[in-house]
Amino acid sequence: MSTINAKHGLVRDRQKFMGASLLHLLLAGISFTLILPFVWMVLTSLKSLSEVSSASWLPGEAGWHLGNYARVFEVIPFGTFYWNSIFIACWVTFLQVFTSSLAAYSFSRLQWPGRDKVFFVYLATMMLPGLVLMIPNFQIMISLGLVNSLAGLILPAAFSAFGTFMLRQFMLSIPTSLDEAAEIDGASKWRVYWDVILPLSRPGLVTLTIFTFMGTYHSFFWPLVMLKSEHKYTLPIGILSFESASSSETNLLMAAVTMSVVPLIILFVAMQKQLVAGIQLGAVKG
Repeated sequence: MSTINAKHGLVRDRQKFMGASLLHLLLAGISFTLILPFVWMVLTSLKSLSEVSSASWLPGEAGWHLGNYARVFEVIPFGTFYWNSIFIACWVTFLQVFTSSLAAYSFSRLQWPGRDKVFFVYLATMMLPGLVLMIPNFQIMISLGLVNSLAGLILPAAFSAFGTFMLRQFMLSIPTSLDEAAEIDGASKWRVYWDVILPLSRPGLVTLTIFTFMGTYHSFFWPLVMLKSEHKYTLPIGILSFESASSSETNLLMAAVTMSVVPLIILFVAMQKQLVAGIQLGAVKG
């Protein structure tokens, strides 16, 4: 009997091993497929213009053209575009995380008349497409004199219903006994928010930070509508104008795009553990 059980155990272990191996092979194949465009982009950025249309992915006899990256800065003011995008993304991320955490704290920890009704109205704004809100926002920016300014890109994006909703879900999972204990010790509402709730909401804050930075950094339509001066262009708008400035030099375009994704790669690598933890925690507690 024990021999039969041992055989069945070996069969089950073998089946689990085969299943896990097939799953890993499938995931590896999907990952390889997803990374191919990025690899092609980097390799193309290191080719000469005459080699861009060649069948080979690797640079030919002409060698690796690292100078393509320097030439990008000669064709367009790429450094200015870079700085504008980083500056706007950092400010929007800071303001959005701060305002969303304040609103989430109010909606999840404080008791006031009509709180839940106001929250549902606030949440309903997520149902409106961004393009619908673009015209009203543009009219407001005109009345405030913020068209063709970096402030006009930052202020409308400083508030987020999605960020408020996500952080509220995290804060609802924190025991209210911690608030009561802090208030018994004499802590004010602000002190409870700053010293108790925010540290415990760190996974949600990190997740929102990454999502907000990436979304703002890649923003295209709003800067396209708002900006008129070249020295205020962000990277997506600057790269759009790159084609007319560099004719059909695809290798330079790929070099510009490669450099534009570097901050996002650095951000993801530096915060990937917190991002995964935040998503998992939100999925379990949401």
